[in-house]
Amino acid sequence: MSLPPGFLDELRTRLSIGQVVGRKVMWDQRKSNQGKGDLWAPCPFHQEKSASFHVDDRKGYYYCFGCHAKGDAISFVRETENVSFMEAVEILAVEAGMPVPKRDPQAQAKSDRRTLLAEVMEQAVQFYRLQLKAGAGAEARDYLAGRGLSEAALERWEIGLAPQGWQNLWDHLSGKGVAEDLILGAGLGKPSNQGKKPYDTFRHRIMFPIRDARGRAIAFGGRAMDPNDNAKYLNSPETELFDKGRSLYNFAPAREAAGKGQPLLVAEGYMDVIALVEAGFGAAVAPLGTAVTETQLQMMWRIAPEPVITLDGDVAGQRAAMRVIDLALPLLEAGQSVRFAMMPDGQDPDDLLKSAGAGAMRERVEGALPMVQLLWQREVEGKNFDSPERKAALDKSLREKIMLIKDPSIRSHYGQAIKDMRWELFGNNRKAFNGGGTGQQRGKWLPKGAKLPAQMSTKASLLGGGPSSEDHLREAVILAVLIRNPLILNDFHGALERMICSGPDIAMLRDALLMVEPQVDLEAILASEIGDAPLVKLFAQAHVTITPAVRRPDNGELARMCLAEEIAKLTARRGHAHEVQDAIDEMNSDVADERLTTRLAQSIAAMNNAGRQDGNDSAEYDTADSGARIKKDERSAFDALLDRISFAKQDKGH
Repeated sequence: MSLPPGFLDELRTRLSIGQVVGRKVMWDQRKSNQGKGDLWAPCPFHQEKSASFHVDDRKGYYYCFGCHAKGDAISFVRETENVSFMEAVEILAVEAGMPVPKRDPQAQAKSDRRTLLAEVMEQAVQFYRLQLKAGAGAEARDYLAGRGLSEAALERWEIGLAPQGWQNLWDHLSGKGVAEDLILGAGLGKPSNQGKKPYDTFRHRIMFPIRDARGRAIAFGGRAMDPNDNAKYLNSPETELFDKGRSLYNFAPAREAAGKGQPLLVAEGYMDVIALVEAGFGAAVAPLGTAVTETQLQMMWRIAPEPVITLDGDVAGQRAAMRVIDLALPLLEAGQSVRFAMMPDGQDPDDLLKSAGAGAMRERVEGALPMVQLLWQREVEGKNFDSPERKAALDKSLREKIMLIKDPSIRSHYGQAIKDMRWELFGNNRKAFNGGGTGQQRGKWLPKGAKLPAQMSTKASLLGGGPSSEDHLREAVILAVLIRNPLILNDFHGALERMICSGPDIAMLRDALLMVEPQVDLEAILASEIGDAPLVKLFAQAHVTITPAVRRPDNGELARMCLAEEIAKLTARRGHAHEVQDAIDEMNSDVADERLTTRLAQSIAAMNNAGRQDGNDSAEYDTADSGARIKKDERSAFDALLDRISFAKQDKGH
């Protein structure tokens, strides 16, 4: 279709985009300068409290700094009213007092045909409604009454009946002078393969009209009255009016209800939507016989930033949830997601409302799960992670899903949420005392009034080798070498996953490295994902700057040797930390004896041998009674720990 040159330019010139947008938003008076046409408001396309939506009335465009929606008056009407381009032009032309020029004959004929098809659909709506009220509709009325629908509800939802017989609607419409091609084009009849006249698409079914965003009847959904019918529900075939992947049942009323603050609920079928609306949940929609499509999801997001998918509490409902997750992950934006309200086992929203009432449904909606939690549940439920290989498979599967998210900020938050849930699942087997004096140990309870074990002194805790500045330095070197030598990243992927980070900056960089593919311009890609600041901070550290594998990133073998050495040192320190923790735990047991000193000495030797610097052995190292090498500044701490073990023995009467 086409319009004369200059028509759209004149239309935009005559209109004030500020007035067009002003019908949908409330301007922020403190931030706006109406005299200059500089207008600000909370964005109508996503939920927010701040005014990040900017309208330049003089230039005739809008832009949201939050969700990045942009366009002119025509695109604004298209998005907010969910209409086509030409429909938006017609709406604005009336407002501007401009007649819309005649379009080319072909486009005009197509528009006229769609208008005729819509009129035929309205005649079918009225026919089906009359059939439900007639004597032949008694069985259907009884069924609907048993489903809890009053006569007023039947009127509101325009529910009807397609009676038994092959050509009831066909004969009715033909008798009204409706052309055969229009009946077939509206999807209300089907041609016969036996040379006879066409027959009705819907027979012996309860009929639910499906309307578009403008309120026009575009299709029907029919529920079989015969329990032995092959298709319990049947939708209209796709026509010039109806594309089931681009339509939602009850879309226009739900949009209005959501605009008044009601949560948008997505149910599976017509009866669920009707039950929800009748129970007070006015913003309810349903897809039309198919899984939710990308277009339908975008339609939902135009209504509400976080639609709640209400799923049947069975295996099929859970599978439907997973399909929505896979569809939504690449489309997520800040403030734009999906939540899931799971129904009790074997129930759908209609069943729950009937058995437990609107309050129970409201609790389910308010407790709807975020998408990341359902994604996690899918990967872990019913599975056993009793081996490193199974844990690695879980990590790989989750990483692949997270990588589908295009928005770097959301991807980072998903990674952190998954990391937190992974920690809760696998836990940390090395529990430390909380030292709070409350009679509780982290990981175990003590009897009320029990004496807490003596705690190590600050000096003795040097032996622990836990998170320290030295650990942080090694972690920084490991990350910097990998960033500057991305082609070896896959070789150290497992070690990187196992590395426990000593601070949030290191953790963020580690997580970002785990989520990207190794490539030459890795540093630039990371900067686009997490920003420049963490990288600048990393490479500004002196010990990182002087690392040969960082200064000479073209030497892969040098980088591998450097990483192997740093990872070995870090591993040795943290293995020693576990030995010290075991010693602390055994202070309160009956097995605290000289074997502890041997184990600790061996652990310290391994740690110091891994961390020994060339050229300063005599200055920094001493020899323990066991013959193990030990740092001089830790010898006194080691002796202090031996004293604590001795004290623990005496305290127990040994």
